[in-house]
Amino acid sequence: MAEKSFKYVIVGGGVSAGYAAREFAKQGVKPGELAIISKEAVAPYERPALSKAYLFPESPARLPGFHVCVGSGGERLLLEWYKEKGIELILSTEIVKADLAAKTLISAAGETFKYEILVIATGSSVIRLTDFGVQGADAKNIFYLREIDDADKLIEAFKAKKNGKAVIVGGGYIGLELGAVLKINNFDVSMVYPEPWCMPRLFTAGIAAFYEAYYENKGIKIIKGTVATGFTADSNGEVKEVKLKDGRVLEADIVVVGVGGRPLTTLFKGQVEEEKGGIKTDSFFKTSVPGVYAVGDVATFPLKLYNELRRVEHVDHARKSAEQAVKAIKACEEGKTVEEYDYLPYFYSRSFDLSWQFYGDNVGDTVLFGDNDPASAKPKFGSYWIKDGKIFGAFLEGGTPEENKAIAKVARVQPPVENLDLLTKDGLSFACKI
Repeated sequence: MAEKSFKYVIVGGGVSAGYAAREFAKQGVKPGELAIISKEAVAPYERPALSKAYLFPESPARLPGFHVCVGSGGERLLLEWYKEKGIELILSTEIVKADLAAKTLISAAGETFKYEILVIATGSSVIRLTDFGVQGADAKNIFYLREIDDADKLIEAFKAKKNGKAVIVGGGYIGLELGAVLKINNFDVSMVYPEPWCMPRLFTAGIAAFYEAYYENKGIKIIKGTVATGFTADSNGEVKEVKLKDGRVLEADIVVVGVGGRPLTTLFKGQVEEEKGGIKTDSFFKTSVPGVYAVGDVATFPLKLYNELRRVEHVDHARKSAEQAVKAIKACEEGKTVEEYDYLPYFYSRSFDLSWQFYGDNVGDTVLFGDNDPASAKPKFGSYWIKDGKIFGAFLEGGTPEENKAIAKVARVQPPVENLDLLTKDGLSFACKI
């Protein structure tokens, strides 16, 4: 097999790869210097669309509509863009071996790629129930959602099992977003998760109570405090029942599993320093190996605001960390410096007519403010997290762009708070005054 050499190689073809490519182009990368190697068959796209508009029954999002960088208001980078910039997009190519000492990558087909500088943007893979040996978890019509191929399979199942019964396993991001999408597609939906409330890594019991009640009002059944322990299939091998640990059995035509992800770092094990489940980097996303950078889900980086190392799985960080790494690469070459990465954690979600944003860190005491009645025509409520007498985190459902900016500012500035009762009473107006 022929060997290909590039000055820069990005391994992985997700959001980070697309934003890194755009930054390389801004920094004046020369034709033929940069390659992106992706196991997906399409150019980088905005992954969040897959659990939202891509699955809508009416006017669904389709490629090329959501290629990067439209998710942050930028231009769409189509295949022609990569050609114009002389960036080689090597698609449907899975890297199976990485030798960082030899600066070499080898694909499943046996191709060899050499590089001078490597950007690891491999992202995450979904955790599968088959990983835990769950009985019957290999039945047909049990779905996971990570890539566009997964979403296409789901759409086919929507058609084949029209108006059927769907069971969602998991109460996190994917569970809540797909629960809504399946309901909009006219499925009879049940959600199952072991925790006492949905989105437990972020939501307080008070926040979660609103979303659970809202979903129940939409006709979604919520079953908490238990897990799926097995599946039964019909004679065609298609899933027909979900067995729960508490003894209940749910009928199912479709099962969607969203129980988390794992950073894809296996290729680099033992070759690079790791921490907190990811590849350890500095504020410029440099790893312990010279000429190797790691961005997005796989990077464990210094979170300056809280003076700690953290790994963040979110599209906002995937975009920003990629841009930071490329700026740092180019600055290093030119003997210049760039500012340290100073990230404010940010999460958001949209489902039904709801839309929430969260900024900062969810630590300390909490207050809940505003109208959190699930039956309200336009609910608007939020929470603040208070630690050491300062606001560390802020959450808002139903905010305007200006209000969302205000809660982001509060989380960044960390204003002091003396009276929690007064803060509850002031609610959103407290953030708007900062």
